[in-house]
Amino acid sequence: MDVVLLGSTGSIGTQTLDVCRMHNIKVKALSANCSVELLETQAREFLPEYIAVSDEKYYHDIKTRLSDLNVKILCGDESVCELAALKCGRVVNAVVGFAGLLPTLSAFRAKNSVALANKETLVAGGELVMKALEENGASLLLIDSEHSAIFQCLLGAGGNKFSKIILTASGGPFFGKHRDELKNVTKAQALNHPNWNMGAKITVDSATMMNKGLELIEAVHYFKADPDQVEIVIHRQSVVHSAVEFEDGAIIAQLGTADMRIPIQLALTYPKRLHCPAKRLSLTEAGKLTFEKPDDDTFCCLKAAKSAIKMGGNAPCIVNCANEAAVSLFLNDKIGFLDIGEAVNAALNDVKFISNPSLDDILDTKNASEDYVFSRFKQGEI
Repeated sequence: MDVVLLGSTGSIGTQTLDVCRMHNIKVKALSANCSVELLETQAREFLPEYIAVSDEKYYHDIKTRLSDLNVKILCGDESVCELAALKCGRVVNAVVGFAGLLPTLSAFRAKNSVALANKETLVAGGELVMKALEENGASLLLIDSEHSAIFQCLLGAGGNKFSKIILTASGGPFFGKHRDELKNVTKAQALNHPNWNMGAKITVDSATMMNKGLELIEAVHYFKADPDQVEIVIHRQSVVHSAVEFEDGAIIAQLGTADMRIPIQLALTYPKRLHCPAKRLSLTEAGKLTFEKPDDDTFCCLKAAKSAIKMGGNAPCIVNCANEAAVSLFLNDKIGFLDIGEAVNAALNDVKFISNPSLDDILDTKNASEDYVFSRFKQGEI
């Protein structure tokens, strides 16, 4: 099998290459946004046929660096879509944010199998993505540890339907805090996740609980669930990655250590399970496991995501793109931590709602949501 890896220099991308290295999986293509030094190192090790840099200003740099290799180098956002459409065993989409949507659709049109780490694809695209998946006879496996866990719990269901999905959340670094305690949160504090080593954007999303809201929306679309069938539970130990309840009340859960190489590897090798060097889980060492309800009032991003998936249409896209804009401002020290949630909720109320959006509507919604957040902060209205 060969792999096209989109977003190779990020956290999921580098761990995907760990898996490829372990099992001698051929890497046909790599894409990145701007980390040209790491991309060069990856290219020299894995010798892909294609390289793409989405940020065009890095094209000449990477082309010069790899001039001695027999590799075709592309640039621009469309180049990532070109790689996604290459004939291959699996496309791994580890692109960060809304930018992952169009490459996923390109992969489906090429009837490629996709291993998806980009949750924004299903959050923003939702019904359009699932329709494209079915119409093109493509396949889709999710890399998120929670959705991988749900998928694994359902493997032995024998066709029996679930009554509830239990989506676990670590609670991030600020679990148990109230709003007045989060007014002066720093970027460093928000990026200090207690259990997982992730990229900056997803780590901030975990701190605001938006990450779990996005995963709820993703689960509704992928598992064809009603929003009320998905229960979010705070599980600080990150041992139970998620669970499924069936009609008879039985609950089946998937447990493991907090190592993303486990769900990544399963998404690449399914239905086979191969050896993985991740630390084995010892239940006796894990000890006490706790489960608590989330605080939607303090972590209002989660409340916005729940409202958005019940509204449907382009509402999930609004909260997703407003969040991306607000998080980028926070990471650039332009706004405070609590401003993120306020911006997301304001956008959900004010950006135009479309009940049955086309792809063009989704793209317009992205721009409208980002413009809304940037303009309101610029004007000091939030």
